[in-house]
This record gives sequence, structure tokens and C-alpha cells, in this order.
Amino acid sequence: MPEGFGEPQGGAPMNREQELASRHCEACEPGTPTVTEERAAELEAQLDPSWARDGILRLRRELEFRNFRDAFGFVARLALLAEAEGHHPDIELGWGRVAVTLTTHAAGGLTDNDYILAAKLDRL
Repeated sequence: MPEGFGEPQGGAPMNREQELASRHCEACEPGTPTVTEERAAELEAQLDPSWARDGILRLRRELEFRNFRDAFGFVARLALLAEAEGHHPDIELGWGRVAVTLTTHAAGGLTDNDYILAAKLDRL
């Protein structure tokens, strides 16, 4: 089986996005290293293509909704997910839109945690 694929319970094959989304964020301390450019590109390939990456500094995704209520509901679900993972994005909320920016402040850039939370957000 190719690297990055596994077998979840039940025997159905697991793709890379599912694998990333099944991981959990780990606590980071100041000085935690950022991902390399190569690792960033590898992890980015596992996310929804609407994510924009700024080098190894941050990920950003803008989402559109029918109205403010739907956008707010998404933000509420994202906030609960972020709190459960202990990794908190910057969130912009407006009428019918949400923008999410991910970075690991303790590392000064992107870590696996940012990609894990992005993959989970892709499934909300």
C-alpha cells in the first residue's frame, strides 16, 4: 500500500485527507519548528484546493454562505472544533462569508497542527 494510506476499522481504504483529518493537534511551545517547504506542499495537497498558502507562514481559506446566519453557524462549529483541538485560527465573519487563517504562533509559521485543523475544517 502506498505511503500515507492506511486501513481504518471496517477495511475501507483511507485516503490522505481522511488520514490527516483523523489526527489531533499537539501542544506546541515557543521554538517549535515550522514545516519545511517540501512538507508544506505535501500536506497542502491533502486539503481542499481553495486553501491558499503563504510560504510556510500561514494558510487561508475564504468560504461563502447564503446569509449571515449560515456563516455564523459555520463559525460556531469551527470554534467548537478549534477549542477541542486546542488550536485556534483567526476568523473573519461577514454577511455570507467567513475567512479562516491558520498559523502556529509558537512556531512563527505553519506546523502539522495547521494542516490537521484545515483538514477537519474541510469536513465541516
